[in-house]
Amino acid sequence: WNEIPNCYAAGDVASWDEDGYISVLGRSDDVLNVAGHRIGTADVESALITHPSVAESAVIGIPDALKGEAIKAFVVLRFGEEPNDETRQSIIEHVRRELGPIATPSQVAFTEKLPKTRSGKIVRRLLKAQELGKDPGDLSTLED
Repeated sequence: WNEIPNCYAAGDVASWDEDGYISVLGRSDDVLNVAGHRIGTADVESALITHPSVAESAVIGIPDALKGEAIKAFVVLRFGEEPNDETRQSIIEHVRRELGPIATPSQVAFTEKLPKTRSGKIVRRLLKAQELGKDPGDLSTLED
């Protein structure tokens, strides 16, 4: 409350078109701004998990000098899959085919598991804080 006088910051991202309609695009941490394009984290994560090697995924925006934000993907591989450069490149190419070059992750990090709340939601905020070396804030709802 009051970051902007008399306004409540809900953490949502919206657009206002020329006809006066407001469209809510999602939570601010769920929308990435890559070279001026708004990309939903869910869209990229959905493309990632259609790759045959990927069991789970999460994406965050990371600072990029050229694009403003770049996409970093955290991937949990299916049992028996190897975390190597060939798999990484295959995943990147898969997302490029599914969503196009603007939504292609610049980086893919393999991980054993993703941080989740007790209700099973991925805590992207923690991934981003760790990536940027910042305080993740309240982690009381974290599963592990």
